[in-house]
Amino acid sequence: MDEARRVLARLERIEALERDDALPGELLRELRALLAEAEAWARTERAIPENTAQAVQRCQNALRDASRTLLA
Repeated sequence: MDEARRVLARLERIEALERDDALPGELLRELRALLAEAEAWARTERAIPENTAQAVQRCQNALRDASRTLLA
């Protein structure tokens, strides 16, 4: 349950950053942390199904690509 609370709190921080027109780097840091927290939450709930693991990988790849684009 703590993992779920962390994910929800992170989402609130991301929304606040968006409202405040945060820099792309700030948002990317929060999104990376969100991804890690969501993965931890999924692992505590039960074994991650293959399609979920693939979705996490796609998100990680998208964040990596976005980082290169926004911070270049």
